[in-house]
Amino acid sequence: MDLYSILEPIADWFASFNMPEPIVHWGHPAMMGIVLFVMGSFVGLTGWKGRLATDTEVAVENRSSHRKIAPLMFLFIALGYTGGLLSLVMQHHSILESPHFWTGSALIALLLFQSITSFSGFWGKQKLRSAHAYLGSVTLGLMLIHAILGLNLGVSL
Repeated sequence: MDLYSILEPIADWFASFNMPEPIVHWGHPAMMGIVLFVMGSFVGLTGWKGRLATDTEVAVENRSSHRKIAPLMFLFIALGYTGGLLSLVMQHHSILESPHFWTGSALIALLLFQSITSFSGFWGKQKLRSAHAYLGSVTLGLMLIHAILGLNLGVSL
């Protein structure tokens, strides 16, 4: 049984709500665009501000903001990933042939790794903390590529 077949009954259930085609087609990109650009930018900026700040109070405030928003961003991205898969199935489009699917899967894996490193208490381990910061920046760059691929996919459907 392939991924499409597994998701098809769920997608059919959502399709039974008779959502307008523009919502099915552009709902995922619109909502995920907000998450990626607004939350992603905020998480990235507060992470780097917390890392680079020379004022201890500013560093603590930014790290605190980063720790509060990053898990929510991961949650919304994980939910959006699921919604994107269902949207593709609802539009009768192949999942595994889409580069957007593969960049989305890579993002979920990178964000999961980022979560694990942060929950490991790496703050006392400078190398792991640095790896988290730089990998986070790479992840944000991949989010931009993912958004471009998604826009291309949306226009092509």
